[in-house]
Amino acid sequence: MKQIPSTHVTQSITDALQFISYYHPTDFVQALTSAWTRETGPAAKNALLQLLVNSKMSATGHRPVCQDTGVAHVFFRMGMDVRIIAPDGQPTPTLQAMANEGTRQAYTLPTNPLRASMVTDPLGQRLNTHDNSPAIVHIELVEGDVFELTVVAKGGGGDVKARYGMLNARDNVADWVVDQLPGMGAGWCPPGVLGIGVGGSPEQAMVMAKRSLFAPINIQDLQNKENPDPVEKLRLEVFERVNALGIGAQGLGGLQTVLDVKVLTAPCHAALQPVALIPNCAATRFITFELDGSAPAEFDPPALDIWSDIPDTLPTGDGSRVDLDHLSKEQVAQWKVGDRLLLSGTLLTGRDAAHHRMHQMLERGEPLPVDLRGKALFYVGPVDPIEGEAVGPAGPTTSARMDKFMPRLLEETGLLLTVGKAERGPVAIDAIRKHGTPYLVTVGGAAFLVAKAIKQARVIAFEDLGMEAIYEFKVKDMPVTVGIDARGQTIYRMAKAE
Repeated sequence: MKQIPSTHVTQSITDALQFISYYHPTDFVQALTSAWTRETGPAAKNALLQLLVNSKMSATGHRPVCQDTGVAHVFFRMGMDVRIIAPDGQPTPTLQAMANEGTRQAYTLPTNPLRASMVTDPLGQRLNTHDNSPAIVHIELVEGDVFELTVVAKGGGGDVKARYGMLNARDNVADWVVDQLPGMGAGWCPPGVLGIGVGGSPEQAMVMAKRSLFAPINIQDLQNKENPDPVEKLRLEVFERVNALGIGAQGLGGLQTVLDVKVLTAPCHAALQPVALIPNCAATRFITFELDGSAPAEFDPPALDIWSDIPDTLPTGDGSRVDLDHLSKEQVAQWKVGDRLLLSGTLLTGRDAAHHRMHQMLERGEPLPVDLRGKALFYVGPVDPIEGEAVGPAGPTTSARMDKFMPRLLEETGLLLTVGKAERGPVAIDAIRKHGTPYLVTVGGAAFLVAKAIKQARVIAFEDLGMEAIYEFKVKDMPVTVGIDARGQTIYRMAKAE
């Protein structure tokens, strides 16, 4: 019977979570580079370049590729002839306990702290656990003495776009998947990989969809195959039809929305066809390894030459410079959808919890702790900084979650600009049009690159909210694109039409 020390398991999970926080898989970088090379749409091509520059910066700087450092998932594939052993005199921990401890250690490492996003009491106070535990654990027991782990950091932007449907037995799965994509929007930060689970029971389909994502990108191999099997045919059809939708990188239009499509299947009831869909975003983070009991796992970094065609920084001067400290409604009214801007000056932050609290204060007639009149508000929850940083990686969160707060906030505070990622809904667009307050977008999944533009940062309100507190950033040449102009024109509709 193979014996695996529990300390090896915990240490390997810790090291894996750190490793994947700053290294994209090689095949993903290569696929992203290929998409950037082929892309013809200016906005999408610029977004792809930002993702690649960010990937290179994170790999060399050992800082997270995205501010949402993900929910920790550990998939255990454990042989029946494997035994976990604890240090002398200690009880043997469960797989869940080892995953939790590995997560705690990884997310609180002083040299590369990762953002803690997990909250307890989801129907109550939703208090942050501060170390991103507990991990999500899946266990598969198999024959033999194999002990394999897949460690994943799955961001909220991808999971929030998960879809499930119970189809009839002969319904077309590809039709259903393609129908879901427009409604998913760009909040999952395309381009990425789509995972599809077909069959089993509802919960099995969802797990299969997620597990399918953690395999190498190889759709190009199938495109030249003479006789693809039914699963391969589904992958190819969905890949071609989704990319033909024109959603493109970050929803800005373009040739490539997905880099691959993965499918797993399982037997199911004769009358049913469960189908689940989960995307992997541009911050794709996972690694699979085995333990044999001799030592914790070691991970080889990708060769730096996979970024050889990518510049170290974005080209200078790519956009019109904007002074956030001296803005007027007349000036922002001149901006057009698709304009690229470089923001400098004071940029405030606020996301879900801060918006909820400000909304409650306005309802009670209380003054807000920060003056928003004439200011710009960035939807972000940054990673804690390390020495030499003003702030850790600080990319945008999905803006649509703040839509319901927009009418009151713009009406009563005089807020002039908002900055985030992906499209806005009708409520927000109507408020933007009514008040002439443009919405600017920055690239989701390029958090380390965005953070380089932040020169100073301090918490100015709601400190108890942790990463959801309101910060005051001082930024220099932060790259953004006008997503919705003061007249309510939106880049997302124009990009799809184009």
